[in-house]
Amino acid sequence: MNFSTALPTFVITLREGVEAALVVGIVLALLKKAKQSQLNSWVYAGVGVGIAISALIGVLFSVVIQALGKINPQYTSVVEPGLEGLFSVLAIAMLSWMLIWMTKQARFMKAQVEGAVTEALTQKTNAGWGVFSLILIAVVREGFETVLFIAANFQQGLIPTIGALGGLLVAATIGVLLFKVGVKINIRQFFQVMGVLLVLIVAGLVVSALKHFDDAIANLALSSRASESLCFYYEHFTKVHSCILGPIVWNTSSILPDAQFPGIILKSLFGYREHLYIVQAVGYVVFLLTVGGLYFRSLGSEVPKSTKNVSLAQK
Repeated sequence: MNFSTALPTFVITLREGVEAALVVGIVLALLKKAKQSQLNSWVYAGVGVGIAISALIGVLFSVVIQALGKINPQYTSVVEPGLEGLFSVLAIAMLSWMLIWMTKQARFMKAQVEGAVTEALTQKTNAGWGVFSLILIAVVREGFETVLFIAANFQQGLIPTIGALGGLLVAATIGVLLFKVGVKINIRQFFQVMGVLLVLIVAGLVVSALKHFDDAIANLALSSRASESLCFYYEHFTKVHSCILGPIVWNTSSILPDAQFPGIILKSLFGYREHLYIVQAVGYVVFLLTVGGLYFRSLGSEVPKSTKNVSLAQK
């Protein structure tokens, strides 16, 4: 079993899970401060239902993917990589938005949560539902991004799901350490490190998405015998060829194969491929320069005080 495929989902759910844990911890701390701890059960219910909804979305994605693949078995080899490419694009968009927008909004996290909790408590009859909705939205938002990432790699089986569960477990542990045990963790540095890893993981997803689309079009060309009209470079290569990705940039299969350690780790985390084509290389670099550049510029903004000292929330 290839457990290296669990690493990207572990990193993603760890980062997303810690963010959700911060919201949960801040809400619990505010309820304790307001002497409304009887509403804690609504918080835990929001967490449980949010995780269940995220899992249900994942199951629905899996069912839809399998159903689409069975509609016309002749084109299964086209539909599956095509769907992988489509979900990869959606995951790239969602994760990129999360990296940039959420990093900019991090400094306002505590103030926003405080405002939402205060508003919920003013509506005494619906305070529980207000707290529940706040937690539910926070958990589902983070879970949906992970589900999209797993859907983009659905042929890898259950291993990415195991990585996601591991990330959630570690994130929950960090949340307990912060808000129950009182351990001080530099959350700002944690998010920065996780952010850098996510930039590289998503850049690797760009490489994978392009390969999925290449496979789909190449298989369509073979099945329809229209290679000349669909593939730009299909007839130019024999042993190692590409349909739409252009000439090969490198072939390191004999030096650092991506199916063996350590190449398999580099592939799972950073998008390394033993066969890299020019369109993939350009896409990788363009992503790092654009989304990566925007992310690193967002780190130069004001320190998010609400997350830097979050371990003091209950003091």
